[in-house]
This record gives sequence, C-alpha cells and structure tokens, in this order.
Amino acid sequence: MRKTAFLAFIWAVIAGTTLKNDETLFRKTDYIVPTVISPENNLFTNKRYELGKRLFFDPMLSRDSSISCSSCHLPSNAFSDTLQFSLGVQNRIGVRNTPSIMNVAFHPYYNKDGGVNTLEKQVLVPIQEHIEMDFNIVNISDRMLRDSSYYSMSEEAYGRYPDPFVISRALACFERTLISSNSRFDQYVNSGVPLNPLELKGMELFFGKKANCVSCHSGFNFSNYSFENNGLKLIYTDSGRMRVTNLESDRGLFKVPSLRNVELSGPYMHDGSVRSLIEVIEHYSEGIKPFKNKSEQIESLELSINEKEALLSFLLTLTDESLKQNKNEK
Repeated sequence: MRKTAFLAFIWAVIAGTTLKNDETLFRKTDYIVPTVISPENNLFTNKRYELGKRLFFDPMLSRDSSISCSSCHLPSNAFSDTLQFSLGVQNRIGVRNTPSIMNVAFHPYYNKDGGVNTLEKQVLVPIQEHIEMDFNIVNISDRMLRDSSYYSMSEEAYGRYPDPFVISRALACFERTLISSNSRFDQYVNSGVPLNPLELKGMELFFGKKANCVSCHSGFNFSNYSFENNGLKLIYTDSGRMRVTNLESDRGLFKVPSLRNVELSGPYMHDGSVRSLIEVIEHYSEGIKPFKNKSEQIESLELSINEKEALLSFLLTLTDESLKQNKNEK
C-alpha cells in the first residue's frame, strides 16, 4: 500500500501536479522562472548593467551623499531592510517597511499601493522622497557629469551623456537582474530534491484548503499582485491603495508581497510591525481583526502548534541560500 501511494506521488510530481485527498492542488508549471521582459528602450546589455549596479551602490544619489539604494535594500537580506522603517538622509524615518526587490522584474506595478506602473519610473520615487534621498535626478546628472568615469560609462551604455533618461534606465536594468530562483523549493520542483516530512506537511497546508495561502501567494513569485487587507489592524493611518484610487473601499489595502526569501526580509507587513515569521503565522491563525475592508478570503485559520511549525518549515524552503552569502556585495 505504501509503495503504491509513493508511486502515485512520484507520478503526480512528474505530471506537474501533486494531489492529496483532493484538497491540495500544486502545479509544477506555475513555478517555472518567467522570462524577463525589458522595454524596447532599455534592453539588457552588460554595459547598462554595470552602470546601474554602480549607481545602486553609490550614495551620491542622495542629497547629502549619505545613503545609497543599497542602504535600505541590503543584498544579504534579499535586498530588503532589517529595520521596521528605513532611515533616509539626516536619519529621517520612513513610513512603510522596505520590501525586497528580488524578482522585481516580474512585478506588474510597484510600491505597496501600486502607484507606479514601470520600474524605470519607480526608481525615481526614493530619489525624490523627502524622507528618503531627498534629491533631484537632474542634480544627480550634474554630479555624474563631473565624473569622467561616469560620463564614459553612460556613453558606452546608452550612447549619451549622463542624464535622467540614463540614470532611471540604468538603475532599472540592474534591478531586473536580481532574480532569485534557487531555493530548496525550486530544487524540489525542478530536480526532485526531497523536502522533509514537516516541510511537505507545511506545503500541503500552504496549497490546501485549510490554510489556502496560495489564494493570494501564487505563481512563481508567490504573489498574485492583488491588493488585499489582511485584518492586521482596526484603524489604518496608512491609507494604502486608497492613496492612489481615492476610493474608501481601498483603504488599508496593500499589494500582496512575494514570499520568496521571506526568511530574510523581516520585519513584516506594510508597517514592519510584525517581527518574526512565526508571529506572522500566529496573526493568520488567530489574530485577524474585523476591519471593514478585510479581504473575504482572510479568516482565522486556527492552526495547531504542529501545523504552525509545518507552515514555518515550508516557508523556510523558499530561501535562496546564495543570498545569505551577499554580505559584501558591491
């Protein structure tokens, strides 16, 4: 009997679907790395990548040259921050938790409220924000013009001197290369590297009817990019998606985050108010609050201690171990 069940399981994996008791549906094909699509005016080249990478780690993008993009997007933390709110120039405190920008190439829109529709535009947001870099892209261009090496790199990459077009596109080009696709989960899907029993139980919960995490955290990047409210609070000082749409029904709604490398990207939630992954799981298990715009699919899961441990174990399989080695990425 055990041999028959094992063979059925193997066949399901080969066919691309794992089923258990008709309650768990997992399609292997949903987790194949998508193709990175770049706009026609910013196709990838090594020269553009090198320029964008240099800019990403250069503090001269901020008004007082004190912080760079990498000050808040730490390579060792899946290009997220370890603080509840990142610190901008003069230690100004941010208002939203810094998200990971791994796999940002696959996002259909940007920021937690979806207010920006291209990566080339998004890179301008932190540069101009008063509580972040508090600068102007035209002034950055002037700084680059005074640096002969930047001038040469810009000419080689885009055939023009350093200007706002070059800066925004080079940064976006670099960020599109930040792809994470080699977690233990990926190895399980692509090469059959086994997960342990606790991890498999957590996977069954994640994709099954009991927890149904996949209703929002689906696809290669473990996000359907919808805007949802997860019952974190009863009152929201951050209006979320409403900031873009001005609709009261969008108050407190935020873009569903990717769960890839979630082990490395804490603290969690839009405001960084949840410190650990187990606390995140406990929120969904018994901490849901009845906010008026709470998403219908969000209900307290009432998980057992063992189920919480299993779900945590599965989430840890989404970590790309190579990112832990990026302590000194430059």
